[in-house]
Amino acid sequence: MQKANVNRLYAAFLALAVLPALGAGNFDLVDTQGAHHRLAEARGRWVVVNFWATWCVPCLAEIPEIVEFHHRHPQVLVIGVATDGEDAAKVKRYAQKLHHDYPLVLSDDAVERQLGSPSALPTTRIYAPDGSVAYDKPGRVDLKLLEEKTGSASSAHRALSAFSTRAG
Repeated sequence: MQKANVNRLYAAFLALAVLPALGAGNFDLVDTQGAHHRLAEARGRWVVVNFWATWCVPCLAEIPEIVEFHHRHPQVLVIGVATDGEDAAKVKRYAQKLHHDYPLVLSDDAVERQLGSPSALPTTRIYAPDGSVAYDKPGRVDLKLLEEKTGSASSAHRALSAFSTRAG
């Protein structure tokens, strides 16, 4: 009887220690083209997930910067998650107008179970190459912030920043 209790306690401990690591960042999202985007398959790469909506003016204003980042850094997986996915045609029209050419996911209950629901829009979450969350904040992002957070800034930009820092 005592051994059974120890085994149950050990199993509970493992569940508490391992499950958050497994579930915290894992996702399998299907974009509007039917392609799957799995965090587990992106190991070794930075992943940027941007939550937005068609009615959110700051969201729409930041998308061109995210598009530019996506074009400059194809090694980074960028995914847009439209939180007002009930009207797929409307979301796709907005995305097309903004040249949103990276994977687009329409949020629904399944997406929210995997990613959670952002507290405000826009929100950007960045996963490090090991799958951990490196950045998760509401508010607009721009090219510079995305490059800094993903370590994707050009070597010229990094050198200029280093010089500026040393120069005072």
